[in-house]
Amino acid sequence: MPAHFAAVLHAPTLDARAASAAARALEVLGAVVGPFTAPAAARDETRYAVLAAEVTLDGGQATAARNALAALGFSASLVPVEARSTGRRLLIMDVDSTLIQQEVIELLADYAGKREEVTAVTEAAMRGELDFAQSLHARVATLAGLPEDVIAKVRDAVVLSLGAEDLIEAFHAAGHVVCVVSGGFNQILTPLAERLGLDHWRANELEVVDGTLTGKVLGEVVDRGVKEQMLREWAGKHGIPLEQCIAVGDGANDLDMLGAAGLGIAFNAKPAVRAAADAAIDLPYLDVVRHLAGV
Repeated sequence: MPAHFAAVLHAPTLDARAASAAARALEVLGAVVGPFTAPAAARDETRYAVLAAEVTLDGGQATAARNALAALGFSASLVPVEARSTGRRLLIMDVDSTLIQQEVIELLADYAGKREEVTAVTEAAMRGELDFAQSLHARVATLAGLPEDVIAKVRDAVVLSLGAEDLIEAFHAAGHVVCVVSGGFNQILTPLAERLGLDHWRANELEVVDGTLTGKVLGEVVDRGVKEQMLREWAGKHGIPLEQCIAVGDGANDLDMLGAAGLGIAFNAKPAVRAAADAAIDLPYLDVVRHLAGV
């Protein structure tokens, strides 16, 4: 049965040869490919180039088409048309190494003198080699005894990913919902989310007793299952079909959320996440998401 998509190319530079190569890769699979043009929102962009075209393809060939585009040597994605619809949409993002450039647990670990130890565990968890909840408890345990004022220092050190504010502003200006869900910590996320005007957010809560971190988190750990649960809950709250939801993340903890959304985007992600996602961004600019989503 025919299905409708958009082929979206993005790279530091793109030319007619790139568009022709993408069209040929799809046409070999029986696709009808419209002309590649630069979206209006990207025409004045100087950091990277974007080209997009309408594609009609047998739905059973979507995976083969994505694989063919992935082999071209530049970033090319096949996006379901529902994720680029004119209806209201929901954007949900991971936080550490997605919305922000750092891993907060590693910044905290610096103050405990445990950066190397914590980084190794974080990377294994992101690759999916360790259970996230167990790895989080192990990493947070290294923070026991740190004074609470370290949290404010880490909060001040957090740097947004390039284009993050532009992305949020573009989605909000178009009337869409923007949320984040994090395996990090509310003490860092809440002030940031409020400043950015996010619609919803959720993260873990560090336990603090008498002005000192105990090395524990309170309540249910935000793992991959909770991330998917929050996507479904927030989408339901706003009456937005999952097909019109866009999820962005970089690690194994994001896989269920990416899979449940109509468009799952791997942002500078681990190989397993990149392979599972509908689309991948290999540039440092988070606002590329808006062009994949047609916002």
